[in-house]
Amino acid sequence: MAQLSDIIAYLDNLLEAPDFPDYGPNGLQVPGREEVTTVATGVSAHRELFERAAEAGAQLVVAHHGLFWDFHPRSLSPSMKERLRVLFDNEIALASYHLPLDAHPEVGNNALICAALGLERAEPFGRHRGRSVGFVGRSADGVPSDELRRRCVEVFGQEPFSWDSGPDVVRSVGIVSGAAASSFGEAIALGLDAFLTGEPAEHVMADAVESGTHFIAAGHYATETFGVRRLGELVAQKFAVEHHFIAAPNPI
Repeated sequence: MAQLSDIIAYLDNLLEAPDFPDYGPNGLQVPGREEVTTVATGVSAHRELFERAAEAGAQLVVAHHGLFWDFHPRSLSPSMKERLRVLFDNEIALASYHLPLDAHPEVGNNALICAALGLERAEPFGRHRGRSVGFVGRSADGVPSDELRRRCVEVFGQEPFSWDSGPDVVRSVGIVSGAAASSFGEAIALGLDAFLTGEPAEHVMADAVESGTHFIAAGHYATETFGVRRLGELVAQKFAVEHHFIAAPNPI
């Protein structure tokens, strides 16, 4: 059994969450029971995740996408009420780590994607809110572009949406998980061979073709399972609690 406050303090410190500029709050978003024996992790904080966490007997949910965002209305919608009701009725706490979890050089989404694709994690890349949240993945020997695509299918569990406009052998890939098509221009300016994110945007087709750069959209959800799952594993190891990663796949 662990204390909720100890787990949150550990995660806040690991991810430097209090000092990280973001689009919503990082850390504890909804309080719950102080004693924790089971932690559930998932990508997005929604009712299905909370209901399945309750079924697993979790006292704490750690999500990548939390409940509260700067762009949401300040009043509660009916769906938000129902999400909170599940947490309150089951005394489940919710913590969320967004950009700090993308950016972490060891347990973050983008560092783990580099490793999963067989690339060396190199320099930070992809500035959001004044800080880099991604990395450049490099291969000294190069990876054939069709092999990189095959690895993406294996790693992310789905066929990526891509423009194969770059070189036949890829040696550098800018990686920012989620909805980071806005960072494609940074990859082009740096002369990278490819760029990988979760979602595409209308403008990237022409940008890819005209710059001769591969653009790979491997899925917002699919690119952001890595970090939060790893957080759950670390918490389980450090605090001797049970951990369940709850998959709720989203094709986007």
